Amino acid sequence: MIIRLSCSLVGVEQGVSITPNTLTFKAYGKDRVAEQFTCNFGLNEGYRNDIIQKDLGIVGSDDDGNARIVELASHRFFIATLFLPQLSSKPGKPHPLIVAFLQAGIAFRALRQHNGVKT
Repeated sequence: MIIRLSCSLVGVEQGVSITPNTLTFKAYGKDRVAEQFTCNFGLNEGYRNDIIQKDLGIVGSDDDGNARIVELASHRFFIATLFLPQLSSKPGKPHPLIVAFLQAGIAFRALRQHNGVKT
């Protein structure tokens, strides 16, 4: 499912279009972002149809339609990116996906406590 990209994305800033009504969209609050990439590997587009017919969905794509963000819809927070959100996080201005991840963790802990599970 993963292949070496024909053109490395190391050091490339690229626009990513985000699908509305997804966790990723909710985190960003918009449908278009620019992200810094540092990868040489990506989704083998030959598996695209196999992926989107299952629970894992492609929710972010570059201008050529290549997958850049995927989500697992049945999970309370499963987002995978080809970029590194921490690269654009700054003190006082964390990346939206990092904030969303932390919020999901806090909500999960509260749910467990509500259900009487020790954390």
